[in-house]
Amino acid sequence: MAHIKPEGSFVALITPMNADGSIDFEGFRTLLQWHEENGTRAVLIMGSTGEVSMLSPDERRQIITETAKMNSGKMLFYYGTTGNNTQSTIEYTQYAKAEGADGAIIAAPAYICADNNAIRDFAVDVLDSTDLAMGFYNNPPRVSTDLHWTDILQLADHPNMVVLKESTTRVGQVAQVCAAEPDMAIMCCCSPNLGLVVPTMALGGHGTANMTGNIIPQEMAVISKPWETGDDAFNCRAAWLENLDVLHYAYSAINPVAVKTLMRAVGLPARRPLEHLVELLLTAQLGRVGGGILLRVAQKCVCTKPDQLFSSGSVPSASRIVQRRAPAHVVACR
Repeated sequence: MAHIKPEGSFVALITPMNADGSIDFEGFRTLLQWHEENGTRAVLIMGSTGEVSMLSPDERRQIITETAKMNSGKMLFYYGTTGNNTQSTIEYTQYAKAEGADGAIIAAPAYICADNNAIRDFAVDVLDSTDLAMGFYNNPPRVSTDLHWTDILQLADHPNMVVLKESTTRVGQVAQVCAAEPDMAIMCCCSPNLGLVVPTMALGGHGTANMTGNIIPQEMAVISKPWETGDDAFNCRAAWLENLDVLHYAYSAINPVAVKTLMRAVGLPARRPLEHLVELLLTAQLGRVGGGILLRVAQKCVCTKPDQLFSSGSVPSASRIVQRRAPAHVVACR
């Protein structure tokens, strides 16, 4: 069957967790409602931003089951289903399909460092395994494997392949894929260091598969809107330049340490990143030279008061915020 192709802002969501390390499903509900209200068109649950490698198989299945129940139909719900081999990836993908997922994103399994032919065969096996919209995340910084545009176009011929997330630094690769006009959405990572966003959108890209939308979803929605008019292009450029400081901060430490640190600071439901020492350094950095970033993000939310951010050395907990406000208004943007 034909599948819906995502476009616009496709946010790789964090995994909210409680203080004891368990999954915070009410935090998930709050974040998903917030994204619905602020222009996000699709979410990726349990991508690298969601610390999927730190989750047990049972937790992964539980997250799929419980969050799929929260889908109101206003956004596409995709799930990261890459396992440590082909069979486990197929099993996660089939499970997501059975629980009502809109789609799945796969990448080359970590640490294997297989050649392109092997990873292309792996992707085809997963694409063949179930009738579900799927995408491939070409992410050599994380997994070493780097598919060439010819490999990507071969995958694009599969009817279940609906979206590419490109995370190389090669604008030329994006151009070759766009020039071929495959029947899939072409998206890229939002890292300002890769420098792909504006070129991808200018070449006809369909949006960004981003993680900075965890902090600034409205702005990423503007940046990620496909260019149909000159205003779309100018709005993208203006929003990109205005938010460069936030984008650079989001990528200033290994994903998702920086973004979770900033989310916690403004009261969004995000438990401490796993690299606690790095978080402390980033918080200190914000206090010394990056306070403007934090204040600007906080001003977009009603979840906390900017003048209280550094007063106690801690951040407001999600549970206190949820008790104080209805979920739909926890982090409603002004």
